[in-house]
Amino acid sequence: MTLTELKYIVAVAREKHFGRAAEACYVSQPTLSVAIKKLEEELDVKLFERSAGEVSVTSLGEEIVRQAQSVLEQANEIKEIAKRGKDPLSGVLTLGVIYTIGPYLLPELVRNSIRMTPQMPLMLQENFTIKLLEMLRTGEIDCAIMAEPFPDTGLALAPLYDEPFMAAVPSAHPLAERKSLSTTDLKNETMLLLGAGHCFRDHVLEVCPEFARYASNSEGIRRTFEGSSLETIKHMVAAGMGVTLVPRLSVPEDALAPT
Repeated sequence: MTLTELKYIVAVAREKHFGRAAEACYVSQPTLSVAIKKLEEELDVKLFERSAGEVSVTSLGEEIVRQAQSVLEQANEIKEIAKRGKDPLSGVLTLGVIYTIGPYLLPELVRNSIRMTPQMPLMLQENFTIKLLEMLRTGEIDCAIMAEPFPDTGLALAPLYDEPFMAAVPSAHPLAERKSLSTTDLKNETMLLLGAGHCFRDHVLEVCPEFARYASNSEGIRRTFEGSSLETIKHMVAAGMGVTLVPRLSVPEDALAPT
């Protein structure tokens, strides 16, 4: 039994035709037919039912084909392991990024990745922090860019950069001309935050716990509204619906207050 024979039976099961399977495997039909007959004799089972113009897989053959497909995938993985061993940057890198910074960080990151490591395929996954941590544990992704703090998971951590928070206010707002603001400057404003589940919301409330206290005034009128993305919230701010905090990375240079 060889990997080539397993590849042939998988191709026949997929194509349901010996001629098309031979073409898919870049061999002649007689070569493919002889190899499959040899495998059937070795296993002493019939893998395919042959009739005029069509081929069907036997019930036992279906089980063997599934196992053959698994073996071929594992063989390919062995090749990938060897390839990565010779050149660690040649294998696929699956990178996770939190939703908050993905749209602002990824374009430049991908551009630099293509320029510096063109041989390394890059797969991207945007998600919430808690989901990315789960995907790291299960091996669905190789690494992730997230914002601290998050629960101790036993993962290896390496700091990339510090991200300042910036206040976003409507352009006509009296605070728009200020070079810097404190959280107390915003206490009477309608605060726009990301919804629950977004780590950036948690980080804002951690460094600015006043915002949680400002959620309602003494009359019980709600002073905090939530959005599903930073871009949505920024448009709400531009429309004069409130103020918010955003990561510096998400702010274009022409939107900054004069210094």
